[in-house]
Parts: sequence; structure tokens; C-alpha cells
Amino acid sequence: MNDTTGKHPDPHALAQRYRDFAVHQAADSSPTLRRWAEAVADDPGLLAPLASLPPGKQQPNLVFAAARWHGARPGDVDSLRGVLTTRWAEFEATVRARATQTNEPARCGALLMGLQQLPGPIALFEIGASAGLCLIPDRYAYTFNGEAALTPVNGPGPVSMDVRLGRGLVPPAAMPDIVWRAGLDLRPLDPSDADTLAWLQTLVWPEHEIRRARLTAAAAVAAEEGVQITTGDLTTDLARVAADAPRAATLVVTHSATLAYLDEPARHRAVEQITRLGAHRISFEARGVDPSVPPIDAPLTPKTLFVAALDGAPYALADGHGTVLARPFSTDAGPVQCFGTVSRGPGWAREQ
Repeated sequence: MNDTTGKHPDPHALAQRYRDFAVHQAADSSPTLRRWAEAVADDPGLLAPLASLPPGKQQPNLVFAAARWHGARPGDVDSLRGVLTTRWAEFEATVRARATQTNEPARCGALLMGLQQLPGPIALFEIGASAGLCLIPDRYAYTFNGEAALTPVNGPGPVSMDVRLGRGLVPPAAMPDIVWRAGLDLRPLDPSDADTLAWLQTLVWPEHEIRRARLTAAAAVAAEEGVQITTGDLTTDLARVAADAPRAATLVVTHSATLAYLDEPARHRAVEQITRLGAHRISFEARGVDPSVPPIDAPLTPKTLFVAALDGAPYALADGHGTVLARPFSTDAGPVQCFGTVSRGPGWAREQ
């Protein structure tokens, strides 16, 4: 929810960041972004101005979306270079004013895998909620490995996604009973706003037309649902918003690709604050980001970049978009046991 703080990295460190993005994230998923990331990493004339941006604004996803916003054409490295060299002032203004706030709705598949382990009804509270696309998992339809279907209680809607489950992962048998939902974000987005929607569509990677169409449809559902997202910071406003959750419901705090925007001490404080609420916590973060999740001894590939965890216990590895889930095996210790109902445990009772 906050930009990572700290000193500006030197161009060599930034070059490595873009090379890592090309190999571990873009890879075969987006030929455009892989080529662009490699071009940036190899060009000191591009690295130097990017290194002058605040650390939280140097991330490839944001940089490339802003470049496309100002005319960089997918697949064209020269057009990217042109934006960064001849339209820097406009590009920089966009980078500083906007953020990567997509909150890919397909991540709701991973969220459901965690929610199925908890007793209902559910009070769902998301930090870093953006436009609320991951606050309405019960409004989307799902298939798992192209077969087992899960549809909203009120019938199929415009959003359907297929989640690929690895061996040992069992699809949810029913939708969670969500009786209350709320979000918290530094800058909530209005899914019904045309400019907001255009920016969110630009954040979706160039070749990902299915994702772009899904996001557009999900934004319409979120606008119809009218989810309440409060402007605030998790370090000061978490308890205030959570206090409105019904006491008879299981409070579940979720966050996806959110803690990466905090420095290491702030990540620890965030986890501690959520724990003090007496809430369960479902995290979907890049491996190594959530300080409560133990290291996982499994190869790092584009399909295992993220880890889904319930109260710090991993239950799935995934790609960054949540469409491919695998059991978090350890090459030494075997599979992590994660299924079955999780008890509320000590500290569950929230202050009345």
C-alpha cells in the first residue's frame, strides 16, 4: 500500500531487477515485456533516468504500463525507447501519479482455496483493495482444470475463469458465505470511472487479451456490487474499518501483491497488526515477501513465483496471476499439510 522506501539503487542493481523480471515473470508470458525488460537492462541511457525515480516507481510493470499509456507500441522496442527519451516529462508524471493497482480477479481462485478451510459466515476485509476486484470472489464463476464448476448463488455472471490445480489440490465444494466485505487502500479506485478502467486495462500485459476482457467484466461487477473501500493506511486505519465487521462472522483479512510495497519492518508490523485483530489472514504474495511464511524448498519458476498462505501456512504456489496453483512441495520434507478446517485458536475473540 505504500511505496518501498530507501535509497535509489545504482543502475547496475536496477539492470539486474529488469533482467530478473524478463526471466522470472515475463518469460514466455509476454514477449513484449520480456524484450522491453532486456532492452532496458542493456541500455545505460534508459537505466539512468529510471534510477532517478523513487524505488517504488521503478518496477517494470508500472514503467511499461506508463510507457504504453504514452504511446509505446507492443513488440516495438524503439517506440519504448522513444517514450522514455523524448516524452520523459509526461511519462514521469504518469509514473508518479499512478500505481499498479490491478488486483487481478483470477487471484480469487487462490483466495477460495484458503476460504474453504475456514468456518463461515465470512467477513472479508482486503488491504490494498484497489477497485475491489478481489473482494467479490463469490460473484465470479470458476472451473478447475476445465471440469469442476463453481458458480455464484444468484447464477452465472459475466466473469468466468479456469484455475489449473496441481496434484493434491482439491477444488472448493461451495462458494463461501460472505456476509460482510470491506476494503482499505491509500487510493481506492472507482471501477465505474472510465479513466480508471482505461489505466487498469493498460496495466494488463500486452498479449493478455483474455485477462483484459476478464478485468473489464470484473470491474463492471464490482461497480454493480458497490463494495465499500475506505481511504486509509493499514498502519493507522486497519482496526477502525475491521470494527464494523459482524461479530458472529469469521473475520478474514486478505492481501495480494501488497506487502511488496512496504519495507521489511513495515511488513512485520502489518502482519502483527492483523494478528492483533484476532483475524485469520490469507496472503497471496511473491515468495519471500510475507515475513510469516517460511521459505519453500521448491524451484522458482514463472508458475511458482507466488505463495498463497493461510495464517502464514502455505497451501499453494502460483503464478502471479493466480491461474495456476500447485502444492508447495519441499524437496526434503515432502508436501506441506494444509487442508482441513483451521480452528480459530487462541486470540480469536476480538474486542467487543
